[in-house]
Amino acid sequence: MKLGRLEKLDLRTYWKKEATDFTPWLAQEENIQLLSETIGIELEVQSQEESVGPFSADILCKDTINDHFVLIENQLEKTDHTHLGQLMTYAAGLDAVTIIWIAQKFTEEHRAALDWLNRITDDTFTFFGIEIELYKIGESAPAPMFNIVSKPNDWTKQVKRSTNSQPATDTKLLQKEYWQGLKDFMEAKKSFVKMQNPLLQHWTNIAIGRSNFHLSASVSSRDNSINIWLNIVGEQAKENYDKLYKTAYENSLTEVSKDLIWDKMDGRKMSAIMLKAPNNFTDRNDWNNQFQWFKDNLECFTKYFKLKVAEL
Repeated sequence: MKLGRLEKLDLRTYWKKEATDFTPWLAQEENIQLLSETIGIELEVQSQEESVGPFSADILCKDTINDHFVLIENQLEKTDHTHLGQLMTYAAGLDAVTIIWIAQKFTEEHRAALDWLNRITDDTFTFFGIEIELYKIGESAPAPMFNIVSKPNDWTKQVKRSTNSQPATDTKLLQKEYWQGLKDFMEAKKSFVKMQNPLLQHWTNIAIGRSNFHLSASVSSRDNSINIWLNIVGEQAKENYDKLYKTAYENSLTEVSKDLIWDKMDGRKMSAIMLKAPNNFTDRNDWNNQFQWFKDNLECFTKYFKLKVAEL
Protein backbone atom coordinates (compact mmCIF):
# COMPACT_ATOMS: atom_id res chain seq x y z
CA MET A 1 0.00 0.00 0.00
CA LYS A 2 1.35 3.39 -0.96
CA LEU A 3 1.21 5.92 1.87
CA GLY A 4 0.83 9.67 1.51
CA ARG A 5 3.17 12.21 3.05
CA LEU A 6 2.03 14.92 5.43
CA GLU A 7 2.83 18.40 4.19
CA LYS A 8 2.82 21.18 6.78
CA LEU A 9 1.25 24.41 5.55
CA ASP A 10 1.78 28.01 6.53
CA LEU A 11 -1.27 29.04 8.56
CA ARG A 12 -1.53 32.28 6.59
CA THR A 13 -2.16 30.37 3.36
CA TYR A 14 -5.58 29.45 4.70
CA TRP A 15 -6.33 32.14 7.31
CA LYS A 16 -5.10 35.53 6.16
CA LYS A 17 -6.16 37.42 9.29
CA GLU A 18 -6.90 36.31 12.85
CA ALA A 19 -9.98 38.48 13.45
CA THR A 20 -11.76 38.05 10.12
CA ASP A 21 -10.65 34.55 9.10
CA PHE A 22 -9.36 32.34 11.92
CA THR A 23 -11.66 33.46 14.76
CA PRO A 24 -14.91 33.03 12.74
CA TRP A 25 -13.64 29.65 11.51
CA LEU A 26 -12.89 28.45 15.06
CA ALA A 27 -16.26 29.69 16.35
CA GLN A 28 -18.13 27.35 13.98
CA GLU A 29 -19.68 24.39 15.79
CA GLU A 30 -17.67 21.64 14.06
CA ASN A 31 -14.37 23.45 14.68
CA ILE A 32 -14.99 24.39 18.31
CA GLN A 33 -15.89 20.71 18.76
CA LEU A 34 -12.41 19.74 17.55
CA LEU A 35 -10.91 22.04 20.19
CA SER A 36 -13.33 20.59 22.79
CA GLU A 37 -12.12 17.08 22.04
CA THR A 38 -8.50 18.18 22.31
CA ILE A 39 -8.81 19.69 25.80
CA GLY A 40 -11.56 17.44 27.15
CA ILE A 41 -14.02 20.28 27.86
CA GLU A 42 -17.25 20.61 25.91
CA LEU A 43 -17.51 24.23 24.78
CA GLU A 44 -20.49 26.31 23.72
CA VAL A 45 -19.68 29.57 21.91
CA GLN A 46 -21.32 32.62 23.50
CA SER A 47 -19.84 35.47 21.46
CA GLN A 48 -16.92 36.70 19.37
CA GLU A 49 -14.90 39.84 20.03
CA GLU A 50 -16.37 40.19 23.53
CA SER A 51 -15.58 43.62 25.01
CA VAL A 52 -13.48 43.60 28.16
CA GLY A 53 -12.72 47.19 29.07
CA PRO A 54 -10.80 48.72 26.16
CA PHE A 55 -9.99 45.27 24.70
CA SER A 56 -11.91 42.63 22.76
CA ALA A 57 -11.44 38.94 23.57
CA ASP A 58 -11.47 36.70 20.48
CA ILE A 59 -14.04 34.07 21.55
CA LEU A 60 -16.06 33.71 24.74
CA CYS A 61 -17.45 30.23 25.47
CA LYS A 62 -19.07 28.40 28.33
CA ASP A 63 -18.12 25.03 29.74
CA THR A 64 -21.40 23.13 29.34
CA ILE A 65 -20.72 21.02 32.44
CA ASN A 66 -20.46 23.82 35.00
CA ASP A 67 -21.60 26.91 33.06
CA HIS A 68 -18.25 28.64 33.73
CA PHE A 69 -16.72 31.05 31.25
CA VAL A 70 -14.01 29.86 28.87
CA LEU A 71 -12.02 32.54 27.07
CA ILE A 72 -10.04 31.90 23.87
CA GLU A 73 -7.30 34.17 22.54
CA ASN A 74 -5.86 33.46 19.08
CA GLN A 75 -2.51 34.17 17.43
CA LEU A 76 -1.44 33.03 13.97
CA GLU A 77 2.18 33.65 14.92
CA LYS A 78 4.63 33.11 17.76
CA THR A 79 3.41 34.02 21.26
CA ASP A 80 4.33 37.42 22.68
CA HIS A 81 4.14 39.38 25.94
CA THR A 82 1.26 41.54 24.67
CA HIS A 83 -1.10 38.60 24.34
CA LEU A 84 -0.04 37.18 27.71
CA GLY A 85 -0.92 40.51 29.32
CA GLN A 86 -4.25 40.61 27.49
CA LEU A 87 -5.13 37.17 28.79
CA MET A 88 -4.64 38.36 32.36
CA THR A 89 -6.76 41.46 31.69
CA TYR A 90 -9.53 39.41 30.11
CA ALA A 91 -9.52 36.88 32.96
CA ALA A 92 -9.94 39.66 35.52
CA GLY A 93 -12.61 41.45 33.48
CA LEU A 94 -14.71 38.39 32.69
CA ASP A 95 -13.97 36.36 35.80
CA ALA A 96 -13.16 33.56 33.32
CA VAL A 97 -12.14 30.30 34.93
CA THR A 98 -10.57 28.66 31.86
CA ILE A 99 -8.17 30.50 29.57
CA ILE A 100 -7.14 29.00 26.21
CA TRP A 101 -4.27 30.64 24.33
CA ILE A 102 -3.93 29.35 20.77
CA ALA A 103 -0.83 30.27 18.76
CA GLN A 104 1.27 29.12 15.84
CA LYS A 105 4.25 28.60 18.16
CA PHE A 106 4.81 28.91 21.91
CA THR A 107 8.10 30.25 23.17
CA GLU A 108 9.59 28.41 26.12
CA GLU A 109 9.08 31.42 28.41
CA HIS A 110 5.37 31.69 27.61
CA ARG A 111 4.81 27.97 28.03
CA ALA A 112 6.59 28.20 31.39
CA ALA A 113 4.40 31.18 32.35
CA LEU A 114 1.20 29.14 31.79
CA ASP A 115 2.67 26.18 33.70
CA TRP A 116 3.45 28.55 36.58
CA LEU A 117 -0.07 30.00 36.56
CA ASN A 118 -1.53 26.50 36.70
CA ARG A 119 0.68 25.69 39.69
CA ILE A 120 -0.10 28.77 41.78
CA THR A 121 -3.87 29.05 41.16
CA ASP A 122 -6.57 26.88 42.66
CA ASP A 123 -9.01 24.81 40.63
CA THR A 124 -11.21 27.82 39.84
CA PHE A 125 -8.62 28.97 37.27
CA THR A 126 -7.12 26.81 34.54
CA PHE A 127 -4.85 27.72 31.62
CA PHE A 128 -4.22 25.93 28.32
CA GLY A 129 -1.53 26.69 25.77
CA ILE A 130 -2.29 25.17 22.36
CA GLU A 131 -0.33 25.26 19.11
CA ILE A 132 -2.34 25.14 15.87
CA GLU A 133 -0.90 23.40 12.79
CA LEU A 134 -2.24 22.84 9.29
CA TYR A 135 -1.48 19.81 7.11
CA LYS A 136 -2.51 18.25 3.83
CA ILE A 137 -1.74 14.99 2.02
CA GLY A 138 -1.24 15.41 -1.71
CA GLU A 139 -4.18 17.42 -3.06
CA SER A 140 -6.36 16.87 -0.01
CA ALA A 141 -8.13 19.69 1.80
CA PRO A 142 -6.06 21.26 4.61
CA ALA A 143 -6.59 19.62 8.02
CA PRO A 144 -6.07 21.49 11.31
CA MET A 145 -4.32 19.95 14.29
CA PHE A 146 -4.37 21.27 17.88
CA ASN A 147 -1.41 20.32 20.08
CA ILE A 148 -1.46 20.98 23.82
CA VAL A 149 1.82 22.46 25.08
CA SER A 150 0.59 23.53 28.53
CA LYS A 151 -2.39 22.31 30.53
CA PRO A 152 -3.68 22.24 34.11
CA ASN A 153 -2.28 19.68 36.49
CA ASP A 154 -5.66 18.16 37.32
CA TRP A 155 -4.34 15.76 39.92
CA THR A 156 -2.59 18.49 41.90
CA LYS A 157 -5.63 20.77 41.79
CA GLN A 158 -7.97 17.97 42.82
CA VAL A 159 -5.75 17.22 45.82
CA LYS A 160 -5.84 20.91 46.76
CA ARG A 161 -9.63 21.05 46.46
CA SER A 162 -10.12 17.83 48.41
CA THR A 163 -7.79 19.01 51.15
CA ASN A 164 -9.39 22.44 51.43
CA SER A 165 -13.07 21.56 51.12
CA GLN A 166 -13.64 18.10 52.54
CA PRO A 167 -11.84 15.31 54.39
CA ALA A 168 -10.70 12.35 52.30
CA THR A 169 -12.75 9.76 54.19
CA ASP A 170 -12.73 6.09 53.24
CA THR A 171 -16.10 6.57 51.52
CA LYS A 172 -14.87 9.54 49.50
CA LEU A 173 -11.75 7.65 48.44
CA LEU A 174 -13.90 4.69 47.39
CA GLN A 175 -16.17 7.00 45.37
CA LYS A 176 -13.19 8.43 43.52
CA GLU A 177 -11.90 4.91 42.81
CA TYR A 178 -15.37 3.94 41.56
CA TRP A 179 -15.53 6.87 39.10
CA GLN A 180 -12.02 6.12 37.89
CA GLY A 181 -13.12 2.54 37.30
CA LEU A 182 -16.18 3.71 35.36
CA LYS A 183 -14.06 6.10 33.29
CA ASP A 184 -11.60 3.29 32.46
CA PHE A 185 -14.51 0.95 31.62
CA MET A 186 -16.12 3.47 29.26
CA GLU A 187 -12.82 4.09 27.48
CA ALA A 188 -12.06 0.36 27.19
CA LYS A 189 -15.52 -0.20 25.66
CA LYS A 190 -14.90 2.74 23.29
CA SER A 191 -18.06 4.52 24.43
CA PHE A 192 -18.81 7.88 22.79
CA VAL A 193 -19.74 9.25 26.24
CA LYS A 194 -16.75 11.07 27.69
CA MET A 195 -16.29 10.94 31.47
CA GLN A 196 -14.61 13.69 33.48
CA ASN A 197 -11.67 13.07 35.80
CA PRO A 198 -12.86 11.48 39.07
CA LEU A 199 -13.25 13.50 42.26
CA LEU A 200 -13.87 12.73 45.93
CA GLN A 201 -17.66 12.93 45.66
CA HIS A 202 -20.73 10.75 45.10
CA TRP A 203 -21.38 12.01 41.56
CA THR A 204 -19.60 12.72 38.29
CA ASN A 205 -20.86 15.02 35.52
CA ILE A 206 -21.06 14.42 31.75
CA ALA A 207 -21.52 17.11 29.10
CA ILE A 208 -24.53 16.94 26.80
CA GLY A 209 -23.69 19.83 24.48
CA ARG A 210 -25.40 22.86 25.98
CA SER A 211 -24.90 25.07 29.01
CA ASN A 212 -27.49 24.76 31.81
CA PHE A 213 -28.00 21.09 30.90
CA HIS A 214 -25.75 18.22 31.94
CA LEU A 215 -25.88 14.56 32.84
CA SER A 216 -24.78 13.22 36.20
CA ALA A 217 -24.00 9.70 37.30
CA SER A 218 -24.33 9.23 41.05
CA VAL A 219 -24.16 6.57 43.75
CA SER A 220 -26.00 6.49 47.05
CA SER A 221 -25.06 4.36 50.03
CA ARG A 222 -28.12 5.67 51.88
CA ASP A 223 -30.62 3.80 49.70
CA ASN A 224 -28.16 1.49 47.88
CA SER A 225 -28.83 2.88 44.42
CA ILE A 226 -26.99 4.04 41.34
CA ASN A 227 -28.53 6.86 39.35
CA ILE A 228 -28.44 8.93 36.18
CA TRP A 229 -29.75 12.49 36.14
CA LEU A 230 -30.36 14.94 33.34
CA ASN A 231 -30.02 18.19 35.29
CA ILE A 232 -31.70 21.37 34.06
CA VAL A 233 -30.39 24.46 35.84
CA GLY A 234 -30.18 28.23 35.41
CA GLU A 235 -32.69 31.06 35.48
CA GLN A 236 -34.91 29.36 32.87
CA ALA A 237 -34.79 25.88 34.38
CA LYS A 238 -38.56 25.54 34.85
CA GLU A 239 -39.36 26.98 31.43
CA ASN A 240 -36.83 24.66 29.77
CA TYR A 241 -38.21 21.68 31.70
CA ASP A 242 -41.75 22.44 30.44
CA LYS A 243 -40.52 22.73 26.85
CA LEU A 244 -38.55 19.51 27.10
CA TYR A 245 -41.48 17.69 28.71
CA LYS A 246 -43.76 18.76 25.87
CA THR A 247 -41.41 17.52 23.12
CA ALA A 248 -39.65 14.57 24.72
CA TYR A 249 -41.65 13.00 27.57
CA GLU A 250 -43.79 10.49 25.70
CA ASN A 251 -41.09 9.01 23.48
CA SER A 252 -38.51 9.04 26.28
CA LEU A 253 -40.40 6.26 28.05
CA THR A 254 -39.83 3.95 25.09
CA GLU A 255 -36.52 5.20 23.67
CA VAL A 256 -34.70 5.66 26.99
CA SER A 257 -36.54 3.75 29.75
CA LYS A 258 -40.09 3.16 30.96
CA ASP A 259 -38.74 3.79 34.48
CA LEU A 260 -37.71 7.40 33.85
CA ILE A 261 -38.75 9.86 36.56
CA TRP A 262 -39.56 13.37 35.35
CA ASP A 263 -39.40 15.81 38.27
CA LYS A 264 -39.95 19.55 37.87
CA MET A 265 -38.83 20.01 41.49
CA ASP A 266 -41.17 22.85 42.36
CA GLY A 267 -39.65 25.09 45.00
CA ARG A 268 -36.10 24.43 43.84
CA LYS A 269 -33.98 26.22 41.24
CA MET A 270 -33.49 23.13 39.08
CA SER A 271 -35.44 20.32 37.45
CA ALA A 272 -34.32 16.81 36.54
CA ILE A 273 -35.05 13.61 34.66
CA MET A 274 -33.83 10.57 36.56
CA LEU A 275 -33.24 6.85 36.25
CA LYS A 276 -32.47 4.72 39.31
CA ALA A 277 -31.34 1.14 39.87
CA PRO A 278 -30.90 -0.80 43.15
CA ASN A 279 -27.16 -1.45 43.53
CA ASN A 280 -24.57 -1.23 46.27
CA PHE A 281 -21.59 0.69 44.92
CA THR A 282 -19.38 -0.56 47.77
CA ASP A 283 -19.60 -4.13 46.38
CA ARG A 284 -16.45 -4.26 44.23
CA ASN A 285 -17.42 -7.68 42.87
CA ASP A 286 -20.45 -6.07 41.20
CA TRP A 287 -18.68 -3.05 39.74
CA ASN A 288 -18.48 -4.35 36.19
CA ASN A 289 -22.24 -5.01 36.14
CA GLN A 290 -22.88 -1.50 37.47
CA PHE A 291 -20.46 0.03 34.98
CA GLN A 292 -22.29 -1.76 32.14
CA TRP A 293 -25.61 -0.34 33.40
CA PHE A 294 -24.13 3.15 33.43
CA LYS A 295 -22.66 2.71 29.94
CA ASP A 296 -25.90 1.44 28.40
CA ASN A 297 -28.09 4.10 29.98
CA LEU A 298 -25.71 7.07 29.67
CA GLU A 299 -25.50 6.30 25.96
CA CYS A 300 -29.30 6.12 25.72
CA PHE A 301 -29.70 9.41 27.61
CA THR A 302 -27.11 11.11 25.39
CA LYS A 303 -28.50 9.79 22.09
CA TYR A 304 -32.06 10.79 22.92
CA PHE A 305 -31.75 13.98 24.93
CA LYS A 306 -28.76 15.67 23.26
CA LEU A 307 -30.76 16.47 20.12
CA LYS A 308 -33.90 17.36 22.11
CA VAL A 309 -31.93 19.80 24.27
CA ALA A 310 -30.22 21.36 21.25
CA GLU A 311 -33.61 22.02 19.64
CA LEU A 312 -35.02 23.97 22.60
